[in-house]
Amino acid sequence: MSDEPQDHAHPHDHAHDVPPHDVPRWKHDGVRVITGDKLDPNTAQTPGMFRQAAINHARVGAQKIWAGTVAIEPDAKTGVHHHGALESVIYVVRGRARMRWGERLEFVAEAGPGDFIYVPPYVPHQEINASPDEALECVLVRSDNEAVVVNLTEIEPVERPEAVYWVDPIHKHP
Repeated sequence: MSDEPQDHAHPHDHAHDVPPHDVPRWKHDGVRVITGDKLDPNTAQTPGMFRQAAINHARVGAQKIWAGTVAIEPDAKTGVHHHGALESVIYVVRGRARMRWGERLEFVAEAGPGDFIYVPPYVPHQEINASPDEALECVLVRSDNEAVVVNLTEIEPVERPEAVYWVDPIHKHP
C-alpha cells in the first residue's frame, strides 16, 4: 500500500459538477419564473377562446415546448382548428371542457378540473365550455416552441357527435 494521498474523486463527471467560473451564467440561463400576471396575449388565437403564452422561444428561449393558458367564457365554443405537427396537452384547472374532434367533429368527450386532455397532431378539434355560468380555464403545453394554430372554417360539424370513452383493460366503459 502506498503512502501517497488517495484521490477519492469519482471516475466520471456529474451534471451537478459545475466549475466555479460557470456559476454566474445560471443567474440568467437557469430557472425562469413567469408570473400569472405577466402572460403574453400576443400569440396565435382561435375565435371563442383567449390564449396567453407563458413559455416559448421568444420569452425564455424554450427549444422544444410551448406552454400557456386558455380561457373560454361560459357556454361558449371555439372555432375548429388544429395545431399542425404538434402534440398538445390540456390540463383543466377550472370548469368543464367538452372536446369535439374528427373530420366533422363527430366525436365528443368531457373533462373536468384535474383532468388532462391529449390532442395528437393534425386532429381537427373544438373546445366547448360545457358550463353555462363558469369560465373554463386550462393550461396548455405543446411539443414545440412555436404557437402553431391552423383555424379551419370549412368544417361542417355533425349535429350529434358520438361520445367516446377511454376504454382499455384498466378503464371500463361507463
